[in-house]
Amino acid sequence: MAVSIESIRQKFAEDQFEFSKHAVDQSIVRQVLVREVREAIASGHIIEDYPDDKYGPSCLILGFTEAQRPVHIQCSYPSRPIIKIITLYEPEAEKWNSDFTKRR
Repeated sequence: MAVSIESIRQKFAEDQFEFSKHAVDQSIVRQVLVREVREAIASGHIIEDYPDDKYGPSCLILGFTEAQRPVHIQCSYPSRPIIKIITLYEPEAEKWNSDFTKRR
């Protein structure tokens, strides 16, 4: 992986992140709170890396909220001044393996 979860956590700890319009929309539709995003980043790990994504390098993080809700968060690399959350969602069991780390 070209990026570390620790560097992403540091940006979140310093409030150096923002939501894309799509991520805001998805957080409302899927009822994911900012607090839950923070919890998922704090407990999470990178499960997919997209260094050549058309909108810029990004990665997919799997984390769990304090209530043990799984959350996937796609965000830009922390090399940017502010991390952009591209999308977020609770992974669907039928689309992912049992620990939500690999697509079916």
